[in-house]
Amino acid sequence: MKIHFIAIGGSVMHQLAIALKQKGYEVSGSDDEIFDPARSNLLAAGILPAQPGWFPEKISPQLDAVVVGMHARNDNPELQKAKALNLKIYSFPEFMAHESCHKTRVVVGGSHGKTTITGMIMHVLKACGRTFDYLVGAAIPGFSQAVQLTDAPAIICEGDEYPASALDPRPKFHLLKPHIAVISGISWDHINVFPTWEQYLQQFAGFIEAIEPHGTLIYNQDDATVRKLVQQSSRTDLQLIGYSLPRYTVEKGITFVYDDQQRPVALQIFGEHNLLNLQAARQACALLGISGADFFQAIASFTGASRRLELIASYPHAAVYRDFAHAPSKVKATIQALRKQFPNRRLIAVLELHTYSSLSASFQTQYAGCMDEAAVAVVFYSPHALALKRLPELTPDTIKQGFRRDDLHVFQNLDNLLSFLEQQDYRETNLLLMSSGNFDGMDIEYIRNLPVRPSSSPASTR
Repeated sequence: MKIHFIAIGGSVMHQLAIALKQKGYEVSGSDDEIFDPARSNLLAAGILPAQPGWFPEKISPQLDAVVVGMHARNDNPELQKAKALNLKIYSFPEFMAHESCHKTRVVVGGSHGKTTITGMIMHVLKACGRTFDYLVGAAIPGFSQAVQLTDAPAIICEGDEYPASALDPRPKFHLLKPHIAVISGISWDHINVFPTWEQYLQQFAGFIEAIEPHGTLIYNQDDATVRKLVQQSSRTDLQLIGYSLPRYTVEKGITFVYDDQQRPVALQIFGEHNLLNLQAARQACALLGISGADFFQAIASFTGASRRLELIASYPHAAVYRDFAHAPSKVKATIQALRKQFPNRRLIAVLELHTYSSLSASFQTQYAGCMDEAAVAVVFYSPHALALKRLPELTPDTIKQGFRRDDLHVFQNLDNLLSFLEQQDYRETNLLLMSSGNFDGMDIEYIRNLPVRPSSSPASTR
């Protein structure tokens, strides 16, 4: 097959292009700008466009399909020519669904936890010697890429409620048509796309409707919103499997979960949200034929997805973690996880407001109380991020009122934030960085060494 990618430089788009090249397809693509790691990855695969820009001459009747990324707009000259030639045009999730139409499809959805659950299932299946394809939104240890498409009989997909493309407003996970679906939890997000709670909730109702006839829905029954949504569904043909928090203990900084024989299994992950994720993965793996004994043996070695409660530095008296948390429910769950895992250590929690929702003044009240369990709570945001999203000014007072924490420290300048962190006492203390961004270019190596860095270190080393 001959496939052309419009906006091939996207973080997941380029991974799909590489996966298809590895499958033996003839792949071409275009983009007006491509940054690393996509640029280096495409170059290594031999499919980096020769020059940036859009080239209608690349679109010919010989193409079997054109895949359109989020970066492309309706007036894109390549897209216009593809339409004129009446070629098959797909969004990313549409093409994934097309390529996996004969596979058993497992799709993990939810406002939080979907990357980790998907990664857990992948990790266990690989440990058990199973052959499968996958689509996941972050780096998973043991997997060299985020997308794999082969002739495997099953595919494990992270499902997203965000629109399929700039041309297709349908949520991505509606298009994947799962045989086995997971809903991990629902908390309002993406207010630029779903301005009301009711609109956001409706996307998950639609996800349930998109499950294949007589399929299975695995859902978090500890989440009242999810539980109610499942109860209200008209789908009487589905097998419903609810899961809840398992029995566990924490001893000397290690979390133990209990297997089917009530034997403790030491985990490398922690936090009740991750234990719920484990339960979802366990149910999905069981439906794919993995025994309980094999699941627990494999899950013990799972270290987590990239930037999901990731330990980036450890010392006898302190540790530094980073997490992708940005929505209120994620922030609260991550802070609670560290507090329960290390009850005798102080916690300095730093949150960057980076997404459209988190930078919106009207959304700030959703963060009320979410950082209460941190000894020191810090919020950072960049005026540049506000400008890029064309949002009005967001004042520190608005943030403090929304978070309902008078001692909240709010910074808009990276140097000021780093100066504040340098002055903290890190004896018996954990430092947690939460963001879907990069703290305005913060040097992560500098942060790793904060617990042992003299406070007099010059700013130039940052």
